[in-house]
Amino acid sequence: MLNYKQLYYFWNVAKSGGVIRAAKHLHVTPQTISHQIGELEASLGTHLFRRVGKRMELTQAGEVALSRADEIFQIGNEIELLVRDQAISGGFVFRVGVVDTVPKSIAYQLLSATLNLSEPIRLVCHNDKPERLFGELAIHRLDLVIADQTLPRELGVKAYSHELGQSGVTFCASPSLAEGLADSFPASLQNAPMLMPSEGTSLRAVVNQWLSKNHLRPHIVAEFADTALLKAFGHTGLGIFPVPSVIADEVVRQYGVRIIGSSESEMIRFYAISLERRLKHPAVLAVRNLARTNLFQSTLPLPHARKAGSDPPC
Repeated sequence: MLNYKQLYYFWNVAKSGGVIRAAKHLHVTPQTISHQIGELEASLGTHLFRRVGKRMELTQAGEVALSRADEIFQIGNEIELLVRDQAISGGFVFRVGVVDTVPKSIAYQLLSATLNLSEPIRLVCHNDKPERLFGELAIHRLDLVIADQTLPRELGVKAYSHELGQSGVTFCASPSLAEGLADSFPASLQNAPMLMPSEGTSLRAVVNQWLSKNHLRPHIVAEFADTALLKAFGHTGLGIFPVPSVIADEVVRQYGVRIIGSSESEMIRFYAISLERRLKHPAVLAVRNLARTNLFQSTLPLPHARKAGSDPPC
């Protein structure tokens, strides 16, 4: 089994550039460090350093060991900070990343479940692009990422995508624009002014697929990366706009718009992405349970069931 004290001495020598400097930093003798590194090399069966003149350089094996040691001691520092935060706040810190294309109201409802746990927590939220959040998750700076896409394999991050639920798409418009559109939906969308989410988002992909299947070509007036801005412009009557069906009633109340129609044949899926294959973290479990028993309850497909007039669930 790897001796982490020996690994720590090796790491300090590699970082400081020599045995004497590392010895001064660690307040031990150079002989102690040399002996410990020798023991580590013996246990690994390979040399980690080679002498070049008066300098010590890492071998190829040493480079590999250093990269892994960096990760190990970084995680160790984070554990220390987490435990210290828990001692100060009286609860543990729960760090969550929310992908910027996930509607804020959905993220709020999911994360509100973590604030009612028996053990108090301090919730720390980050909103960013998925690639950055997945990278933070990989190095244990986040406990969870809430996303509307699964974890891409090409990123090489060892984490797991747990589906929270799925939602169809509802089309909304201001009262003046909605007049008469609902009666002939979805045909009424042909050439109608529409506000769309940006290309590359899950909502845009689902809407595009549904429009294509129904041979509809609305007039796209504007595109928005920010879904809150999309709804704000839609409120003014500039165009019809799509939202996940699971928050449609909330959008109607908040923005004073009307629903002109919906589709449940193409689904947006939401995921809890965690380093755990089998969820055990109490806060992550609270998010998943709220999603399945409350937020997405009416939109989750029954096992082996199929809604009439819709595509089979994936």
